[in-house]
Amino acid sequence: MTTLRKTALTCAVSLAAVNTLADTQITIATVNNGHMIEMQKLTPEFEKLYPDIDVKWVTLEENVLRQNVTQDIANGSGLYDVMTIGMYEAPIWGERGWLEPVDTSGDYDVEDLLPSIRDGLSWDGTLYASPFYGESSMVMYRKDLANKAGISINDRDSWEHIRDAAAAMHDPDNGVYGICLRGKAGWGDNMALVSTIANSFGARWFDMDWQPQLTSDEWQQAVTFYVDLLDRYGPPGASGNSFNENLALFNEGKCGMWIDATIAASFVTDPKQSKVADQVGFAQSPYAVTEKGANWLWSWALGIPAGTQNAEAAQKFVRWATSKDYIKLVGETNGWGAVPTGTRQSTYDNPKFLDAAVFAEAELKALNSADATDSTLEPVPYVGVQFAAIPEFQAIGTTTGQMISGAVSGSLSVEKALQSANRSADRQMRQAGYY
Repeated sequence: MTTLRKTALTCAVSLAAVNTLADTQITIATVNNGHMIEMQKLTPEFEKLYPDIDVKWVTLEENVLRQNVTQDIANGSGLYDVMTIGMYEAPIWGERGWLEPVDTSGDYDVEDLLPSIRDGLSWDGTLYASPFYGESSMVMYRKDLANKAGISINDRDSWEHIRDAAAAMHDPDNGVYGICLRGKAGWGDNMALVSTIANSFGARWFDMDWQPQLTSDEWQQAVTFYVDLLDRYGPPGASGNSFNENLALFNEGKCGMWIDATIAASFVTDPKQSKVADQVGFAQSPYAVTEKGANWLWSWALGIPAGTQNAEAAQKFVRWATSKDYIKLVGETNGWGAVPTGTRQSTYDNPKFLDAAVFAEAELKALNSADATDSTLEPVPYVGVQFAAIPEFQAIGTTTGQMISGAVSGSLSVEKALQSANRSADRQMRQAGYY
């Protein structure tokens, strides 16, 4: 046999061996948040455990992700084997049969999942997406700036006090803005925050007859307060800022306060990412007339579309990425202050995590205080804190978010924004047959 033929045969055998080792490819769609980026970096650890599975990633901005996965699962296109979804989608899609139930057998320890998170991702007692991380919302603030301004920030302050604190810390000439808040349009972007503000002002999305309530006095007061707060004490271009933009501003030392997802706590206290890591304090979210619904409840979770051709491999990945072993892997690789939180009680029982995470107590308190079944002052026919768990809400919340973002940018008055959003919501609900 010639040397050339031997070389060709060796290459062919090697290629066949590689193909045998990775004979299943799964495609995972996820959002471009920090913990998901880290999950991608740790994928080789999964592939070591399962050499027959090759993982392909599709990473998207939050609004684009939601559009893509919703379209894919509704059409049964089969582009993705694992989708990053949340508490809004999981029960609705589970009820419709669009998702595979999560395999919680064996050593997965489903009872270790925090009850509020587990219940929010279930339908009729079945888990349809497994939490990668869970979150509520809370106040993150600069202790040094608060002390300099002679103010205190405490659990469950009034929104008026938060406004006064923002005014006291606002120093735009030196690149510091009193408060950073989400302004970017989206039902899961600005409306996550605005809904909690509205809840605390006594507002609700719908009355008991499913009539939209966006033109109520409570919504008018809440959104007027929010728009004025950002206009006076927020950073320039606030209508384009969501989680990642405000995280960057806070870590650069440009925000006196930031009210957003509890999951941000691990980033703002990380000296590798944050210039103010040693000056960050935490407090429970503020309220106006009621504490009900003042802080949201959410989980980014991994779900498996029912139409996947690679269900077994997808289940293995979901179990791995949402397991106690994965949390341990991140802790040992990047430090226990950097683990994805808000999912398992065992994380909060771990002395290594408690020693590393100065935010742990405040985060768990926020998670435990959020109640998706009792989030408004007046009775409502829906479940959800910062959303209403009905299929029509995605469109309604998106349109409302666009209108309110317009009010933040100054292109619309608050009154006109809410009137337009209410008309759109009314049209959606009529077309869907609610009344």
